[in-house]
Amino acid sequence: MTLTLNKDSAVLQGAFLQADKLCHPSSLSSIQKADWSQVGYPILQAVRQICGQDEPNLEALTWKKRIVCAVWLKLLCTEAEEDVEEAWRENPFFSLLNSLPKVNYVVLLELVKSTAAAHIFSSFLLHLPQPQICAELERLTKHMMRDPTKEDDVHFFLEVWWELWKGQAEPTEREVESMEMMFANQFAHLSLKPSSISPQASKRLKLDSLDLFASQENTDVLHILLHALKNMTSHLSSVELFFKALSISLDAFYTSFLIDQEVALPAKEKLHILCKVISTRKNEKLRPELIQKFQRDLHASNSPSRFKPNRIGQSEALRVITELTQIWQERGFVHDSSTPSALQLEQSVQRVLTALDKDKDEAVAEKNVLRGLLKLLALPATDGSTEAHLQVTSTIISHRLEDYENFVTLFASETSWAQFDELWMECLEKNPTAFRQHSTLISLSSTLMNKLHKENSNISQSRKLMKIIADIFSSLSIEDKNKALAAMLRLSSRGFFGCSVPPAVTDGFEKELNMAFNCIIQGGGRASEAVSQGNLTTAVSLVGRVAFQNPEATLRSCCHSAVFNKGAFSLIAKILQELPGLLRQKGRKDRKHSKETGRSTERGSSLLCKCLQETVRNKSLSVSEKEQFLKFLALLMLPDVVYEGEEKRQSCLTPQEVVNTFILPNLSALGHSNVEAELSLQLLHTALSVDVQQPAPSPHWVLECSPFPLLYVLAQLYNQTLRCWEQHPESPIHLHSMDTKELLVSVLTTLGQVVGAEVAAVAPSSWSRSLFWLYNKMEELDWTVRFHLKPVWGQHFKNEVPSSLLAVCELPEQEWSCLDLPQYGEGTGLLAWMECCSVSDSLQSIMLSCLSLDQRRLDHVSMFSKGLLVVLTQTLPWCSVSQWTRLLRALRELITSGRLNVPFSLEYVDYLPLLDLRRFSCELRLSVLLLRVFQLLCGSSCSHWLSADGWAHVCRLYAHAVREMIKSLKAKLPLPSPGTATVSVSLSPKPQVSGHLNPALTTIKAPKMHKDAVNAPQKSKESHMEEEVEAAPNQEVLFVLSQLYCHVQHIQVMMPGGQSEPLFLCSLEVLSHYEAIMAAFPDSCSPLESDNTRLFFSTITDNLNNQEMKAVLQQKITQLV
Repeated sequence: MTLTLNKDSAVLQGAFLQADKLCHPSSLSSIQKADWSQVGYPILQAVRQICGQDEPNLEALTWKKRIVCAVWLKLLCTEAEEDVEEAWRENPFFSLLNSLPKVNYVVLLELVKSTAAAHIFSSFLLHLPQPQICAELERLTKHMMRDPTKEDDVHFFLEVWWELWKGQAEPTEREVESMEMMFANQFAHLSLKPSSISPQASKRLKLDSLDLFASQENTDVLHILLHALKNMTSHLSSVELFFKALSISLDAFYTSFLIDQEVALPAKEKLHILCKVISTRKNEKLRPELIQKFQRDLHASNSPSRFKPNRIGQSEALRVITELTQIWQERGFVHDSSTPSALQLEQSVQRVLTALDKDKDEAVAEKNVLRGLLKLLALPATDGSTEAHLQVTSTIISHRLEDYENFVTLFASETSWAQFDELWMECLEKNPTAFRQHSTLISLSSTLMNKLHKENSNISQSRKLMKIIADIFSSLSIEDKNKALAAMLRLSSRGFFGCSVPPAVTDGFEKELNMAFNCIIQGGGRASEAVSQGNLTTAVSLVGRVAFQNPEATLRSCCHSAVFNKGAFSLIAKILQELPGLLRQKGRKDRKHSKETGRSTERGSSLLCKCLQETVRNKSLSVSEKEQFLKFLALLMLPDVVYEGEEKRQSCLTPQEVVNTFILPNLSALGHSNVEAELSLQLLHTALSVDVQQPAPSPHWVLECSPFPLLYVLAQLYNQTLRCWEQHPESPIHLHSMDTKELLVSVLTTLGQVVGAEVAAVAPSSWSRSLFWLYNKMEELDWTVRFHLKPVWGQHFKNEVPSSLLAVCELPEQEWSCLDLPQYGEGTGLLAWMECCSVSDSLQSIMLSCLSLDQRRLDHVSMFSKGLLVVLTQTLPWCSVSQWTRLLRALRELITSGRLNVPFSLEYVDYLPLLDLRRFSCELRLSVLLLRVFQLLCGSSCSHWLSADGWAHVCRLYAHAVREMIKSLKAKLPLPSPGTATVSVSLSPKPQVSGHLNPALTTIKAPKMHKDAVNAPQKSKESHMEEEVEAAPNQEVLFVLSQLYCHVQHIQVMMPGGQSEPLFLCSLEVLSHYEAIMAAFPDSCSPLESDNTRLFFSTITDNLNNQEMKAVLQQKITQLV
């Protein structure tokens, strides 16, 4: 920065030259202190002209600094006899300095004093090393003591002292700060002798080299100032000056000796002090500059001094101050206790006494003097008006003065200030960014709630304030939003509407709430689950804004949208995962466990659970709504993983919350709940699945959900499904689907494994009462139920089975015991054996390996096979899909091992074709066995067993078995990939079919296949017998498929109504695979054989009663070419 000459510089130059002439025959370089009043007028007038006489501004401050800097450097240049040739190149002030006449220290100090530039003089001093500061202060004190010493000299001295203690203010412009740095560099350069100047001497970092220059002088700033004040005692001619001197010296003593770190005052205490000081300036307008000045004074009074004493001690410093106090008391000055200086002195004395009182035996006499001073001041207790406090705080906030953040908090927390509506609202409206803190926001919200709940509240202002608060919330970061939401929930779950609120305010919020959710649903709620981050952020902001105003109403809308708006559950779940602060409202917990039942209760549940309950309560949910409800809860239970920093958030709902809120009450009172059993079981299955995905802590959360009573209730439900087709229509519990049984088995197994692991992890005695309680409860239920809880029993109990089972199965007595059950009398052992085979894979393996059957005796095998047919008929209707799959596996094992004899009769053919069907023996025999089962089941003795739903269920089970057989055929004859050429060689002609069916059940008229089709072997095939053996078994598979089709059609005709859709779909699947094999192996049959097959299938199909099904099948048959 280089100072250039301009108009203002010329004015300043002219003033100095004029003043120099006024000194004639002397000059400005040799004038005395007494001469300044006669010669300084032109200079002061020029300064006023340049800087202006109005309120100081940045430009005026800059020019005043330039003038002081220029005069000071001119003085130094004169003393150092700076070389002009060097100065014009290196001194950036050269152009201005060269235009000024020579001056001395009298000119500098009197100019600073006369222009009230003590703060500027101090700011330049603060950029010098401490030894040089002390040297300059020595010069200052000597000048002040020269005659004539007036009151303004003492005042100037005290101003410089206090400005040094306040330190450097924040630079308002880079130019101002750089000017002080250049001054310090030039000062260092000019203060050194020419011989010792180095190239680096002008740098700020080398200023410490001046320590050598002043090493023998006093470098204790406090010592210099206190003793100078002591010498000026006779010139303290007014109470104001005395008070100011005592206050500054006490603060200097306090900050130098009694504190080692800043004393942090609460904003309320600061405000109290500021208001008291401001109240003493009765004729002065409240300006931010005034408050800033007082704030700097307060900060300096409570911060450790930068000038650490190294010569004067604490006792000596205190003695000087008390002597000064005693002199004032001796003079008996009358004082006005309402002056600013009196108030500042009172605060200074109180600070020092508080610190000194920590050591009661130290400085007793001095403390007594200070206490006497405090008593003499006798200032009245003034707290200031509430409006004054509000005005000062608003000014600090509006102009972002020191510590304004804490004043913002104070503003928000002082609810009494809100009575000054206009001023209070004005501050909020003008400074919304200052209030962007979640704690401040909650305080404002409390104030708003107080306003809303008052009678005759100002509706317009309340709505205005609500909007301001909502806008502030919207501007917060997502982290602070969640903190604010959590804090609001602690205040009230209904936010601003916790008590009675004027309808106009409520209506306005309802409109905003509806608009927010309409925007969300229309913008992305019905879209796919892949919601863009931008849409999600907007949705989170909208929901968070209304949630802060009324958390409960917002959550209720979230739950309603998730359940009843198609596809919205995914987006709503993502929104709630982003707002965890909205979901943690919990009551007091009681985690006491009952050792008898394993019960544990949790008092209070999350607000989200409450809203979800209200959403589905007293409503008949459709299938899609139930599905959305289930998926929504599943998403809420999943922990949301944040990959940045690998932080894991908690789930919106914990599994135990869901179980305790939705499942336990509903399962224990199914007849009175609108949430059906199947939905409750699906929720429980989902909750347990969440735990499978995430490592479970120990102890498992299931232990907080009354695990043993829950197992008992589930076992009861399972027990009811065992005879579901026998239920009375008026029964309060309706389990219409075998899917419920499937779900029950899955849940029982998973829950049993979890509980069993927890039981095994601790001493068995800890759970013995609970185990025995549950085991005894099982006596009321079917005997098979206990096997599903085997993981819970562990090794504590034997396996109990009907005594009749032991007659057909050799089981070890160490692990098995018998039960005398009336319904399992003589001859029911095979029934119990088959029921065991359907329970679990492990139990089936035991039953198959321990089966007591002598295969060498044909009569035993025959009797076993007939008995198995009967018990399979008894068992089939009450099997779930998984149980039926196990039984099919057991039947295959029995057929393959030769223990089950199923003769394959030629019911649909007159002659057995010349084919190798040994590879397909199991499929053929199993199909015939199932046909015999359905012949019994549909017979007159059994047809009354089942309801319409029961018949539909057994059809689904049979269809499942047929698909399993088709799947087995596909495995034995994989179809070639597209484009692969396939050559097929027929091993034998197509069989001729007889129309002979079981007349006892129904009659299916089928034509006999032409004999020529059976007895027309080609000679070419006989000559290639070896190649035929290795050929693909396509003809065998076609034969098996034709038998399967006939069996399915036979059973469909026997079924009550004959309209079983699963069997119809099975028939289509058989025909489709038949067609695929014919297409893959074109030589598998001749055109004559194809035509004969189509005729045969068409005739079989004609027996169906349902015309639509018949037409579709006939059309499919025509495609078999």
